[in-house]
Amino acid sequence: MSTQVSSASQVSALTIRAYRPTDHRECRHLWAEMTAADAGLYGVASADDSGAAFEEYLTRLDLSGMWVASNVGGGVIGMVGLLLGGQVEPLVVTAASRGEGIGRALLEHVADQARRRGIRQLSISPSARNLDAIRCLHAAGYDALARVTLAIDLSPGGSAFEDGIDLYDLRFRA
Repeated sequence: MSTQVSSASQVSALTIRAYRPTDHRECRHLWAEMTAADAGLYGVASADDSGAAFEEYLTRLDLSGMWVASNVGGGVIGMVGLLLGGQVEPLVVTAASRGEGIGRALLEHVADQARRRGIRQLSISPSARNLDAIRCLHAAGYDALARVTLAIDLSPGGSAFEDGIDLYDLRFRA
């Protein structure tokens, strides 16, 4: 199943469709872009081959589905995956195409697919420092805190964490 999406803010029509093996190279590149951006949020270097984890992702036994967003020329500019149990992972849009509604369209598509599978709740876990992603997700309806993951930085010479948020009258760094 393929979904056509277009809006006034987009220059070209967008198609959301199931992942195909021929999308591998472009999706691996998107994965590398995502992991490098996440590493940059915390001031750490990304792995030499930051796309390598995409290979492992594709072999997950709990991978329920994966969809890509492609532009009119057919190039993959975003992807979203759905794990059994309702975990959305990953959601990534290439940096050059962010702010055009592609992430929102991918989220709407994965929600539709989840409903068809009888999933009653979706969750997604953005990096605490990725404010753009958090704002996008909140605007798309992800406004309930379902889980909190806490971390401690054990690296010598200081913390990679910065000032963050207050939760239940406690201060957390992000």
